[in-house]
Amino acid sequence: MFQTKLTSALNIEYPILQAPMAGGPTTPDLVAAVSNSGGLGNLGAGYLTPEQIRSAILEIRQRTDRPFGVNLFVPEQPSVSEETIAGMNDLLNQYRVELGIATNPSIPKLSEMFEEQTQVLLEENVPVFSFTFGILKQEVIQTMKKRGIFVVGTATTVEEAMQLESAGVDAIVAQGSEAGGHRGTFLRNAADALIGIMALVPQIADHVSVPVVASGGIMDGRGLVASLTLGASAVQMGTAFLASPESGAHAAYKQKVMSSNEDCTEVTCAYSGKAARGIRTKFMNDLRFYRGTIPAYPIQNALTRDIRQAAAKANNPAYMSLWAGQGLRLATDRAAAATIKQTIEQANDLLKRMSIFEL
Repeated sequence: MFQTKLTSALNIEYPILQAPMAGGPTTPDLVAAVSNSGGLGNLGAGYLTPEQIRSAILEIRQRTDRPFGVNLFVPEQPSVSEETIAGMNDLLNQYRVELGIATNPSIPKLSEMFEEQTQVLLEENVPVFSFTFGILKQEVIQTMKKRGIFVVGTATTVEEAMQLESAGVDAIVAQGSEAGGHRGTFLRNAADALIGIMALVPQIADHVSVPVVASGGIMDGRGLVASLTLGASAVQMGTAFLASPESGAHAAYKQKVMSSNEDCTEVTCAYSGKAARGIRTKFMNDLRFYRGTIPAYPIQNALTRDIRQAAAKANNPAYMSLWAGQGLRLATDRAAAATIKQTIEQANDLLKRMSIFEL
């Protein structure tokens, strides 16, 4: 009943993709659990070294023989002045003192080696490769496709989707404003591309010929049926898996997901310099009053890394980045397989109930 153009192309049973949440949540256990349950598990590898990516792929393959994906970030190299960085460090030092860590740390490497990361994916011949934050060069996309790797891009507007299709992607994730985590916007200011999934999916579906994946606030079978009705070939769910036992999210993070509501998130640049939706924290509230310029991604992300890590060690969510979508009130701590099963069962029941209205 739920076979679509995308499920056939990916050789998966259900049109459910687990969002590739970078930074820890998407463990090999979670990726494999989703794939083994008939969906497509995805590893968020944007912050991993090439060696860590290879190791994670090996672990996933030890746990499943089903298709899975790996996601990377399109590299960005913004120009940020030393004055801007110094001003931000002055502010961040207050939090470092509070957390008992060194002030004015050296800035760690701002981005992993993207070419080496993609080379690992080619060498390992991963089934699916997705990317976020822009468009890759066509030669990279074509090299992947020649190896038989299915390539997926991320769009937040129709124009972005059309450019991704022109670049040669096999499918497009339509990221609605409800989605948790970093915004994939790359053609305009992220604040001008906060389009809800109900409006975004049908407009993208009408303007591209490749399959569309609906992403943002989808937590159960109702979201799946609605998305397919709007023209999507599948859904991508992230927050629905965050509190699962297979998720690598910090315990305090999981607790916040389970105790927060739909009005507890906002889009912020405070943690990384790039717009991202997360559960509102003291750190986000404080940064609203900062009169200076927040350094662009990935510099701000590097500057706040020690604070986020120290906060996690101290079980203090006030300074942690708690990325999550607007479907929070529907979040559970079920195992990933149970979430997939319940989503499909609910979708089937809903379609049966809807059939009584057929003329």
